[in-house]
Amino acid sequence: RRLAVLAVFSCYSLVNAFQWIQYSILSNVFAGFYGVSFTQIDWLSMVYMVAYVPLILPATWLLDARGLRLTALLGSGLNALGAWLKCASLAPGRYPLTLAAQAVCAVAQVFILGLPSRIASVWFGPTEVSTACAVAVLGNQLGTAIGFLLPPVLVPNTPNDIDLMAHNISIMFYGTAIVSTLLFFLTGVVFEEKPKYPPSHSQAVLQTMPLEDYSYKKSIINLFRNIPFVLLLISYGIMTGAFYSVSTLLNQMIVTHYEGEEVNAGRIGLTLVVAGMVGSIICGLWLDYTKTYKQTTLIVYILSFIGLLVFTFTLDLGYLIVVFVTGGVLGFFMTGYLPLGFEFAVEITYPESEGTSSGLLNASAQIFGIVFTLVQGKLTTLYSPRAGNIFLCAWIFVGIILTALIKSDLRRHNVNSGIMNLDVKAVSGDSLTMMGGITVLECLASI
Repeated sequence: RRLAVLAVFSCYSLVNAFQWIQYSILSNVFAGFYGVSFTQIDWLSMVYMVAYVPLILPATWLLDARGLRLTALLGSGLNALGAWLKCASLAPGRYPLTLAAQAVCAVAQVFILGLPSRIASVWFGPTEVSTACAVAVLGNQLGTAIGFLLPPVLVPNTPNDIDLMAHNISIMFYGTAIVSTLLFFLTGVVFEEKPKYPPSHSQAVLQTMPLEDYSYKKSIINLFRNIPFVLLLISYGIMTGAFYSVSTLLNQMIVTHYEGEEVNAGRIGLTLVVAGMVGSIICGLWLDYTKTYKQTTLIVYILSFIGLLVFTFTLDLGYLIVVFVTGGVLGFFMTGYLPLGFEFAVEITYPESEGTSSGLLNASAQIFGIVFTLVQGKLTTLYSPRAGNIFLCAWIFVGIILTALIKSDLRRHNVNSGIMNLDVKAVSGDSLTMMGGITVLECLASI
């Protein structure tokens, strides 16, 4: 069942990410279809970021108070509802309706982005948790990849035939609605709150804590008093916000230097995200093997900075193959960073809720994403894509410094390792040693 839970979550997270990017990668097409500006089309992406910030605290409270199953049903259900509303916006002049539909999908995202670390911790053991988290994040990344690739193929730019354009858009919208509805029903069948037996010692300790001892408000306060987490909160927001901005404006960057290459812009986006998916899996496996959270996060951050610099100064060389290569390198590190931030946060904030720490990380990413997209979009329009990308490079350099300042305290890993050592001694020792192990476990639970 844990594999089924992971698979269904990854699939409806995929569809939600697909709906996020499907407008931006066709910004010139939708601007012509609805008769609006590029900035208004950019808002179809940024509404995801705007909706997340005020709703993340209620959403994480709901996750902690009502549990995993209800949160998953809300995420997949709202995702399907937004997809069907888009089907009603298939006519020029209905931009407000398609914006409202995208806003519903944006609310669904609030109940999706914070779940990977919770699903991994609740359903998977200590040697699998980072890999499971990476796979859960992978679904969202794959949705972005398909969102880059499929829309330019399904909806070619036909400015002289609006009826054909509307027909092509309808194929994309109705297909998305049908798939998202099927996944909503699968979520209801597959998702359960937790497995019968805790998969790790840290989960066993958490499950022994009385529910009344948990305070959501206190958890938030504890997280903001945790200086390493605050530093990670800002650095994660910078990196992920930069990724959101690059993804949103990719079509405009490519078309500026390579006119009429909408399809290749989508393929470059696909290359960026697929390379990032490979990076995510490799980073997840590496963390499960080494537990070197800070070192791995810092190295990936530095390589992302170098990748963005190379991408920036090779974008206008006139060779699309170079952009494919540099985009792939950038995506490998920048997108590969996303699950690293989740797992690093869980490690340095244990025993605080994974949903709360992940939610705050994502809120930071949305805030930076909004600011970066608006500023980079303005710089790209007034000057050039290079000016916008240099702006992002400067901020990522700041993120490197903040990541280097984080003091790593792997609390969850230390609990798992400590209890496992006690268990080994208990099996090989006498009954007094075993009783001592149980006493330590009870002390940890009470703490």
